[in-house]
Amino acid sequence: MAKKTLYLIDATAFCYRAFYALAALSTSFGQPTNAIYGFMNILNKVLKDNSPEYLAVCFDVSRDTFRARKFAEYKINRPGMPDELSSQIPFIKKIVKAFGIVIAEKEGFEADDVIATLALKAKEEGMPVVIISSDKDILQLVSEDIAVFSPHKDVGVLYDKDNVYKRYGINPEQITDIISLMGDSVDNIPGVPGIGEKTAVALIKKFGSISNLLKSLKDIAPEKIRNSITDNIELIKLNSELVLLDKNVPLGLGISDLKLKAADYGELLKLFKYLEFKKFLKALPIQEETSPSKEAGLVNDKDLKGLVNDQDEFYLSGNSLKDLAFGLKGEAWRINEPAESFGSILANPKIKKIGHDLKRLKLILEKNDFKLGGLYFDTMIAAYLCNPSKSSYDLEELSWDYLGKNILGEGTDSIKALSQVLELKPKLENELKEKSLEKLFHDTEMPLVEVLSSMEMAGIKIDIEALGQLSGELDKRLFSLVRSIYKIAGSEFNINSPKQLREVLFEKLKLPVVKRTKTGPSTDEEALRSLAASNELPALLLEYRQLTKLKNTYIDALPKLVDPATGRIHTSFNQAGTETGRLSSTNPNLQNLPVKTEIGRKIRGAVVSFDKKSLLLSCDYSQVELRVGAHLSKDKELIEAFLKERDVHKITAALIFSTGENEVSDEMREVAKRINFGIVYGLSSWGLARDLGISASEAQGFIDAYFLKYSKVKEYIEKQIAEARNTGFVTTILGRRRYLPEINSRNQAIRQLAERQAVNTPIQGTASDLIKLAMIKIYQEFTQKNYLSKMILQVHDELVFNVPENELDKVKENVKFNMENILKLCVPLRVSMKFGKNWLDMEEIK
Repeated sequence: MAKKTLYLIDATAFCYRAFYALAALSTSFGQPTNAIYGFMNILNKVLKDNSPEYLAVCFDVSRDTFRARKFAEYKINRPGMPDELSSQIPFIKKIVKAFGIVIAEKEGFEADDVIATLALKAKEEGMPVVIISSDKDILQLVSEDIAVFSPHKDVGVLYDKDNVYKRYGINPEQITDIISLMGDSVDNIPGVPGIGEKTAVALIKKFGSISNLLKSLKDIAPEKIRNSITDNIELIKLNSELVLLDKNVPLGLGISDLKLKAADYGELLKLFKYLEFKKFLKALPIQEETSPSKEAGLVNDKDLKGLVNDQDEFYLSGNSLKDLAFGLKGEAWRINEPAESFGSILANPKIKKIGHDLKRLKLILEKNDFKLGGLYFDTMIAAYLCNPSKSSYDLEELSWDYLGKNILGEGTDSIKALSQVLELKPKLENELKEKSLEKLFHDTEMPLVEVLSSMEMAGIKIDIEALGQLSGELDKRLFSLVRSIYKIAGSEFNINSPKQLREVLFEKLKLPVVKRTKTGPSTDEEALRSLAASNELPALLLEYRQLTKLKNTYIDALPKLVDPATGRIHTSFNQAGTETGRLSSTNPNLQNLPVKTEIGRKIRGAVVSFDKKSLLLSCDYSQVELRVGAHLSKDKELIEAFLKERDVHKITAALIFSTGENEVSDEMREVAKRINFGIVYGLSSWGLARDLGISASEAQGFIDAYFLKYSKVKEYIEKQIAEARNTGFVTTILGRRRYLPEINSRNQAIRQLAERQAVNTPIQGTASDLIKLAMIKIYQEFTQKNYLSKMILQVHDELVFNVPENELDKVKENVKFNMENILKLCVPLRVSMKFGKNWLDMEEIK
C-alpha cells in the first residue's frame, strides 16, 4: 500500500484478545506480560509490513460511555478488566509512545468511535485509511477509501467493500443492520429471538435496511420471524443506536498530528529489558555500546611469571584452550601456547579466579591437563542467587539485565566476555551484600563449583551388556503388547497417534470420555488409568507407553552417552537450575532414573562400580524434609518423635486412625506417610482424597486430626504465607531466597501455588543447602586425606560414591559423620547407608 495511508489500531480489543488467547506469561518478578506480548506482535506486523507514515493507536478509557448511559446492560456480560490485564496497559502505552506513535482516546467513548472519527477526517482530507481490528462492527466504516485489516495467524484478511460482501453477502453500510437484528454477545447487545447471522443477512438483503424492514412487517416470512420482530421493534431500534459508531468524537487531533515521530530506541531498550522480551530486544535497530576495552595483548608463557602476584584477581574466559583470554589489573591478554607458568597460575589457590560459569572453564582446562584452583567469583552463580527464577543465566542475558547492553544474538568472544564479567562483578557483589547472600555465596555455592566439576570428571560407569540384554527383553515384551493391543482394538493403528487412539477408544470401542482437550477426548495417563478399571486396552496402552519411554530415554540412550576416552558417562550437574536450590542434572538426567517399577530398578542395577576392586556406597538422608520441617515449625510433638527415634509415620497413623501404635498396619502407615510429607507441599483434602481413593470429607478429617496433633506446623504454614505476602520472598536457614510475586495474585490458582511454595521452599531449600554443605566437607576431607574414593552422584537427599574396597570402613564413617553433623538442628539428622557392586543390589550397613 502507499505509504501516505493512515493506519488505526484498535488497541483495547487486541489487548483483551491477547490476554485471553496467550498463556499466562510473566516476568521473573511476576509482572504479567501476555497482553503486552500479543499487542507487540500486532504492532510489529503493522510497522514491518506497511512502514506507515501516519498511525494512531486507539484505546477505550472507561466503561462509562454514552452507550452504557443509553442501555445499562451494555457490555455487562464482560467482567471488569482483570488486574493482570490492567497492570499491562500502562506498559503498552509507554511502548506505543516510545515508538513515536500517537495514542488516541477520549473519556466517554470507545476506541471504535475514536477510530471512526479519525477515519472520517482522513477520508475528508483524501487520505486512505486502514483500520486494524478483528471486530465485525468496525466493518460499517469500510468504503472506497477505508479498509479493515483483520489479523489472522500469519496472513489475515483485508476487508474492502468486495471482501465484506463476499464474507457477509451485504454491503459494509448494512453491517449495523444485521447486528441490530442478531445482536452481539461480546457487547451484550441482545438479538431478536430466533434470528442468527444467516437469517439477519437474508432479511437485510431482501429489505435493504432496518428502516425498510420495519416499514414492511407484513411482508416478513415466515410468521414466526415476523412475530419475533414485531414484538422487539424497540429493541431493534435501540440496537441500531448502540452499534452505530460516533464519528464526531472531540479529540483535538488533526491528521497531521498522527505522523510518526522518531522512535526512542533507548526507551524501548529499557522497557523490553524490564519486561524480559528477548525477541523484541533482538529486533531493535541499535546496539548498546560496550565499555571500551583495550586491545588484548599477546603474552608468552615464560613472561607470565612477573605479571601475576598472589591475591591478584585473575579474570578468565574462553570456550576452548585456543580461545582463552585472561584479565589482570584492567588489561586483557591472550596467551600464546599456555604451558608451565600459565598452569601454575591457574592452579594457585591464592590467586582469585573470576569468570562466568567457572565449572565449564575448569572442565575445559582439566581435560587439557591444567588444574584450576582458587575459584573465587562466578557471575553466573552470583546472578542465580540474586534471582533464582530466571530461565537463563547466559552472559548475554546478564549483560542485558545488569549493564543495559543489548548484545543478544551477537555471540560473545573471549575478550568481550572478559569485559562483561569485569563490569558485572561489582554490581553482583553489591546485590549479594544487599540481599545478605554473601556468606551463602562464598561458603556454599562457590566451593560447590569445584565439587561438581570433580563429580563430572569422575563420571559413572554403566554395564552396557546388561542394558543390551534388558533392551532385548523389552523388544519381546513390546512386540507382544502391540499384538494384544491390535487384537482388542480389532485392527492395527498407530499407537503413538492421539488422533487414531481417540478413534479406537471412543468411536470404535465406545469407551466413556473422562476429560476433553482442545483437540478432543483426552488420552493422557490420568484418562487411561481411569478407563483401565473397566477395560483391558487402556491398561495395555499404559504399559506400552511406560516401557517405550524407559527403552528410549534410558536403556537404549545411556550406552550412546558413554565417553570412549573414559568408558564412563559424564552427566552435567546444573547449579543454577531450580528456584529452591536443588541441583539438577542433564545429558543424561541421572537424578530421574526410575525406581518404582521392576524394569526401572534394573536400569539402576546397570550403574556399577568402576572396577572389580571397588564398590558403590549409597548414603541417604532419612526423612530430612520432615526433620527440617520440625526444626522450622518448632512443633514439640514432631521434635520429640525425632529425638526419641520413634517412627513418626506410625505416630501420625495412630493419631488419624484413632488407634494404638501397635495396631497400625502397613496400609495405615502409608496413608500417614503421604500426609506427613504432603502437608508441607500444601496437600489439600481433594488431593489426598484422589491419591487414597477416599471421600473429600474423610480426607479433610485426616488433615484436621493432623493439625490438631501438630498445631505448630499449622502455625508455621500460616506464618510463612503471611511473611511471603509482606516481603515478597521466603528464605532457607542459610538465607537462600525465593521470590514469590504471585502470592498476592487475584487469580486463586496462581495465588495458592505461590502459597504452597512459600511453605515448602524453606524446607526443601534448607534440605538442599544441607546436602551441599555435606558434599563440600566430604570432598575437602577426601582431598586432604588423599582418598581414592570419588563422590559420583547426588540425587536430592542421596549421595553415591565409588569406593575402593580397602577404603570402605573409613569412608563410610567419614561420610556418615559429616552428613549427620554438618548443620545443627533441634532434631538429629540421620543417614542410612548401603554398599554393593551396583546401585540396585546393595547391602544395608547397620
